[in-house]
Amino acid sequence: MTAPEQPYPSRAATFAAFGEHVSRGKTAMFEKYGVDVVMGERHGACFHDAYDGRRLFNCHSNGGVFNLGHRHPAVLAALRQALDTLDIGNHHLVSGMRARLAERLVATTKGRLPGVVFAVAGGEAIDLAIKVARAATKRRGVVSASGGYHGHTGLALAAGDAKYREPFFSSAAEFTQVPFNDVDALARVVNDGTAAVLLETIPATLGMPIPEPGYLKAVGVLCQTRGAKLILDEVQTGLGRTGTLWAHEADEVAPDAIVTGKGLSGGLYPIAATLLSRELHAVFDEDPFRHISTFGGAELGCAAALAVLDVVEAPAFLPRVCALGERFAHGLAGAPFELRRRGMFMGLKFPFEDAGLMGAKLLIDAGIFAVWANNDTSVVQFLPPLVCTDAEADEIVGIVRKVFG
Repeated sequence: MTAPEQPYPSRAATFAAFGEHVSRGKTAMFEKYGVDVVMGERHGACFHDAYDGRRLFNCHSNGGVFNLGHRHPAVLAALRQALDTLDIGNHHLVSGMRARLAERLVATTKGRLPGVVFAVAGGEAIDLAIKVARAATKRRGVVSASGGYHGHTGLALAAGDAKYREPFFSSAAEFTQVPFNDVDALARVVNDGTAAVLLETIPATLGMPIPEPGYLKAVGVLCQTRGAKLILDEVQTGLGRTGTLWAHEADEVAPDAIVTGKGLSGGLYPIAATLLSRELHAVFDEDPFRHISTFGGAELGCAAALAVLDVVEAPAFLPRVCALGERFAHGLAGAPFELRRRGMFMGLKFPFEDAGLMGAKLLIDAGIFAVWANNDTSVVQFLPPLVCTDAEADEIVGIVRKVFG
């Protein structure tokens, strides 16, 4: 594969232009920690630095965007074919591509969530879920997990951690946070003014704490009893990452809405979706234009997403994800960190603060791209692509063990 031509002649020139026009803070942070990677050629489980060709295993996968690795051939082929005849389409009109993708997504819930609204990204899809929960219940309150993350758009931002919302004056009295894995704390705040409880099935930015047995099921019962809607954010955990198509399938819980994104794009065309119960979807029956998204459900994105579903719903795919997760667990047994894991959704939990930040830096230097959990800096987020070969998995494990040996 030929490396893509870079718009700037050197790494320094790229960093200078990026810092000047895109993000001074980001380039300053990368320079402080000696992380000077610029993505160049990419395929499968790896990408290469644009200037020195250094190979890195992508074990962050952009939070699950690259579940199928970089430039998966089936998704790439579907998008190329779609480009011959399609564009984004028109959100005012009926679309066969949107209908077909919605039908496929609904089928993943066995018809329990029969409505789908498309978006460009997860934050927009979370906003939509909160809006329809409020409209359906005629309530305003939203309860979410302390340290959680749901995006940087308006309502999604208000439901997230204080470090993201307070600089933008987005805190609001009707948004409440309680600790994850604490049903009693949730029961104290969910009341007849609560429209929705919004939770990541496994909160990635909080450091991948696995839900305790019975927790999500109890949350579902609590919501049902008190008339609140349960919205599960599966933007990172969904589409096979945990060894089931949706992570919550392991928890015997029936949410009123599921939000998906990231991996639905195949890493090639942005798309997200909110899957809704019939009651929530009925909010749009009277006026279908009370919410629109010009680029949500772009027909090119639908083509890519349909190819993603073809891959993850193939009979051998999820068993392979489970086997691969077990391979990593076996290979990392005895390492000097706690392995938080469900399927291939993993976090490396170290015994002291900021160890995740330092650990991510050491891994990058050794050829594994990973990042720390921003709201628990003792944890490295560890999300290798679900399409790793056994040989690649073993090489990744070998590097991790050498770095932390």
